[in-house]
Amino acid sequence: MEEFTLRNRIHVFEDRLHGGELLANILEKYQYKKNTYVLAIPAGGVPVAYMISKRLDLPLDLLITRKLHIPWNKEAGFGAISWDGTTLFNEPLVASLGLTREDIARCVAEEKKAIKRRMKTFRGNRAYPSLENKTAIIVDDGLASGFSMLTTIKAIKKRKVKEKVVAVPTAPISAIERIKPFVDKIVCLNIRSGPIFAVADAYKVWYDLEDEDIRDVLQLARKEGLYQRAEQLS
Repeated sequence: MEEFTLRNRIHVFEDRLHGGELLANILEKYQYKKNTYVLAIPAGGVPVAYMISKRLDLPLDLLITRKLHIPWNKEAGFGAISWDGTTLFNEPLVASLGLTREDIARCVAEEKKAIKRRMKTFRGNRAYPSLENKTAIIVDDGLASGFSMLTTIKAIKKRKVKEKVVAVPTAPISAIERIKPFVDKIVCLNIRSGPIFAVADAYKVWYDLEDEDIRDVLQLARKEGLYQRAEQLS
């Protein structure tokens, strides 16, 4: 599901919160729906998911997945790893980069440490809510290759989710096609084609989010009763 008037356009969202607000309009049928969770992939997915959670009055939580960064290019990745250890590699890219087993193991170990730190920082020792037979709306600020989202989806599948919905403001058509077979629904407002794609190009205001930015959003969500709701606790 997309907003066809936004196809192949850039700078269509003021910021991440605006992207989340527009997604909430499309996801309106889930408003107040029981057994439905909005699940953000940090960092960029948190403000987007917060706005969806706020507008639809649904509980918010985090799914911490990390890109496996190419050692000599931290902006690009060759796969992803989730909070529960689910790992997915872009095998053709790994082969073309000539990454050794040692290279891959070192990158995986680094991201596991980063995930552990983020889990402690943002979730503490709190157990994940039971997602069995529930609807999971998985949110990020955009897809690039789609591997981080696909890794998250595979991790969520283990929890026997009834309905898997992906909601992102922007993505290339290639990423949409990559994850489409694994979910029940995709909502992406700004789909773009062409050889060059950057998530940032969809936003007028864009910057990398730091831990402090994420904490601020989660603190606001907690005050509004959206984050760490009692019914979320296992």
